[in-house]
Amino acid sequence: MRGYVVKKGSQYYAVIYDGIDPTTGKERRRWHPGGPLKRDAERLVNELAKRKDDGTYRGPDRLTLSEYLTERWLPGQVSQLTASTFDSYRRNIELHVVPRIGGVALQKLTAEDLDRLYAELSTSGRRDGKKGGLAPKTVRIVHAILHKALADAHRKGTLPRNVAEVADPPKPRSATKRQEIKVWTPEELRAFLVVTAKNRNHAAWVLASHTGMRRGEVLGLRWADVDFDKRRLAVQQAVILVAYKLMISDVKTDTGRRSIDLDERTVAVLRTWRKSQREERMLIGPAAYQDQDLVFARPDGSPTNPDAFSQSFDRLVARSPLPRIRLHDLRHTHASILLKAGVPVKVVSERLGHANPAFTMTVYQHIIPGMQADAATVFSDLVAGVLPPAVPLSDVADDE
Repeated sequence: MRGYVVKKGSQYYAVIYDGIDPTTGKERRRWHPGGPLKRDAERLVNELAKRKDDGTYRGPDRLTLSEYLTERWLPGQVSQLTASTFDSYRRNIELHVVPRIGGVALQKLTAEDLDRLYAELSTSGRRDGKKGGLAPKTVRIVHAILHKALADAHRKGTLPRNVAEVADPPKPRSATKRQEIKVWTPEELRAFLVVTAKNRNHAAWVLASHTGMRRGEVLGLRWADVDFDKRRLAVQQAVILVAYKLMISDVKTDTGRRSIDLDERTVAVLRTWRKSQREERMLIGPAAYQDQDLVFARPDGSPTNPDAFSQSFDRLVARSPLPRIRLHDLRHTHASILLKAGVPVKVVSERLGHANPAFTMTVYQHIIPGMQADAATVFSDLVAGVLPPAVPLSDVADDE
């Protein structure tokens, strides 16, 4: 028999037979905490016994953090995560966790080990040849990955507790320390679109700035997703880079999958671009054209590299007298122009695909400080119109 369940106090344990100790000649049995429920311990016994038969079993005192993360935990995440998220997990584990604390026995891992890891990453964690540490946000991402991995180990009985619960990752930067969001005024955006009218990516710049769509969403848009008659498009997929390879991925959230209404000018620009794209296709020929129905494909029909798309935008901005902004700032520009014009936050949030209006306000409240002042003035004017002239406080009798 490979294993069995034992109750000790209020806890059940999965006990696995692990051969004969060559030193003492006695049988070795490995105890794995299974939790307060017998059925969970029985499930754990079956799982561990299967690993024993498969040759992948490691006793709790032998399994290292690296072995657990790379051989057990990560393979199980492939079907649970998007390709880009899985790649992020894999890269962070391989670059930042395994080289520093991967050799620590999983059962002996402590919160202090994690605190030391976070401190090292914050001071000397860069792997791009430059000196210095990782940003607090990046270190917190590493912490979140470890927290989830160790929580899964605890839930399945491999660990008695999740030490990441009491570890201390860097605190997030305050709102005042966040990277400043740069936006264009309507006049500056208009000037850019006029200057780029002959550029092959002009229609993409128009769509990005007039809808607030993300870079990958713009490049993943299909003609089938555009309804010219109703002046509306559906965001269904995105072009992403995973380990330097182009992939077309489903939009990851329900709010990300959304419909966006279009204005007449944007619809006209898209119609013109569709005609130009068809002419390109005729020149290349049906045999060489990789038709994926993408609105903003490369000349041969294949997906556009997101980084190349951003670099094209950066070069155009650098050659113009306009303030320097990133491609992603077209999304911020769309939101800020609408909010300053008084468009309801809920509508802006829906166009951007945010989880809720509160998140939208959190992101943009510091770039539209004038709205607070306007609100104060509006309230004062409304009250002043219905109340008599102010009475000096000295003339107001006490409530006695």
